[in-house]
Amino acid sequence: MKLKTLAAAVVIMLSAAQAFSQNKVGTTAAPFLGIAAGPRAVGMGGAFTAVANDPSALYWNPSGIARTGRTAFLLEHTDYLVGTSYNYFAGVVAIDQDDAIGLAVTELDYGSDLVTTVSQPNGTGETWSASDWAVGLTYARNLTDRFSIGGTGKMIMQNIWHESATGWAVDAGVLYITPFNNMKIGMDIANFGTEMSMGGTDLLVSYDPSPSMAGNNKNIPAEYYTNSYPLPLFFRVGLAMDVVHSRTNRLTLAVDAVHPSNELQSMNVGAEYSWNKFLYLRAGYKSLFLPNSQEGLTLGVGIRYEVSMNLRLRLDYGYEDFGLLKNLQEFSLTIGV
Repeated sequence: MKLKTLAAAVVIMLSAAQAFSQNKVGTTAAPFLGIAAGPRAVGMGGAFTAVANDPSALYWNPSGIARTGRTAFLLEHTDYLVGTSYNYFAGVVAIDQDDAIGLAVTELDYGSDLVTTVSQPNGTGETWSASDWAVGLTYARNLTDRFSIGGTGKMIMQNIWHESATGWAVDAGVLYITPFNNMKIGMDIANFGTEMSMGGTDLLVSYDPSPSMAGNNKNIPAEYYTNSYPLPLFFRVGLAMDVVHSRTNRLTLAVDAVHPSNELQSMNVGAEYSWNKFLYLRAGYKSLFLPNSQEGLTLGVGIRYEVSMNLRLRLDYGYEDFGLLKNLQEFSLTIGV
């Protein structure tokens, strides 16, 4: 029964990925959905689909939150590329040992600037801003002691000054702990949903259908039409295993294969070493085999502090080399009860 359930889940996810993952480089809406969440996962090179055992699993593989068995909250802030700001909140509530729910909120803030025109190059006195948002609700369950499933429904929003676009999507993930040294296999398909197109007051115009005809209505209300674009679909398959696991030392190795709809396939590899469940050291490499990628080496460190039997804090830092775009440094605080 376990193998039949796993096989059915794999077939469904592979079929969806095959049907909707044609290569469309740079032609999708909401590219911010591809920003990796959580400095811990970033430090491991994004090889986290099969690890997925903290609140950031809401991004990588929603089935993983059923394995945490705890209630925890993660807050992340990153000064992202070219002056933007990335913020991520993830909260997981364990209903019992086999069921969990989660909430994730993602924001990419592009900042604000002065509105300028040809006649007023120094500014009109107004400012404009742009931002991207995603809000997701997740439910996950352990079907057996080795097999978990999870799903997320989410709303995606993009805003630029007076214009905005809204989309809806679902994520689905499975996690299987194999009998072979408890090696984990994780699979996730993300952002399977609607297309998005911009609309707003700046697209409303007055239109004269027959300017050469006298006496006609020159101010017919009209609206500019904007093309719609699909969401970036991601299909991930990951393996993870603890190659060292003693009372004080643990070394986890992980690898992910990633098939996005807006880029070519690639692989991520990573490792995490923990000492006494207090100090965590991480390293990885992103986007292997992806031509002309600016991503590469990743590093990370974390410290876990047990305030009391029912309260734990973890500070995580992640570093990501972005080539010509320099680097990213990410910080997060995880609170677990």
